Amino acid sequence: MAMQEDADMAADFSPVVELNVGGVFYTTALSTLTRDADSLLAQMFSGKVSPPPRDSKGKYFLDRDGVLFRYVLDFLRNQALILPECFREKERLRQEALYFGLPTMAEAVAQHFEAENSEKAATPSRSRAPGFITVGYRGSFAFGRDGLADVKFRKLSRILVCGRVALCRDVFGETLNESRDPDHGQSDRYTSRFFLKHSFIEQAFDMLQEQGFRLAGSCGSGTAGGPQTDLKPGVDTEENRWNHYNEFVFVRD
Repeated sequence: MAMQEDADMAADFSPVVELNVGGVFYTTALSTLTRDADSLLAQMFSGKVSPPPRDSKGKYFLDRDGVLFRYVLDFLRNQALILPECFREKERLRQEALYFGLPTMAEAVAQHFEAENSEKAATPSRSRAPGFITVGYRGSFAFGRDGLADVKFRKLSRILVCGRVALCRDVFGETLNESRDPDHGQSDRYTSRFFLKHSFIEQAFDMLQEQGFRLAGSCGSGTAGGPQTDLKPGVDTEENRWNHYNEFVFVRD
């Protein structure tokens, strides 16, 4: 009877499975998810344990790191670990592998970084690559109840990063958000899609200075100045007039 119930549960899964992993959507084959018979994913999608809940759109929901899950899928597809250059989330990825019951993948992550550290130790005098990085931000000044006489602070919505991918990763490391980059994983190219996970422009400047970059030039759009129309509900009219955009170009020789 139990074997029959397992077979019925497995029969409910489509050959193509749609997933929502921590808010990131994936579409993959059922055969990929069940490739490692001892893994948690195989148990979930073969009827051995209860399947994950579904979200409002009918996708199976997994409350895990959505960005790192792509490497779990790649490992199941290729039976090999392939990571981008300057990948900095080793321990988090190893934890994801252990959670999903993939000890072989966890071991491959550890070996990958042992080899990388050995290579770095063998070439301590390797020089830093030259290049340019452009940092930009859009912000506004926040006003108090008394308007211009009560300016409180500068608000930054997002700090953008443009430049050669390898340089950007080298400088900003884990603070660099690559989630909207369609060519994630390739390093020998340029991008204008990266942004930082924080909104502290001074922190970004400090990180550039620590990596040997110096400011080569800057420009700004100034404030909006003129009358604004079609404001979103709750947006202060006077504050909206003081929106501004600035860019800074850094160089390392």
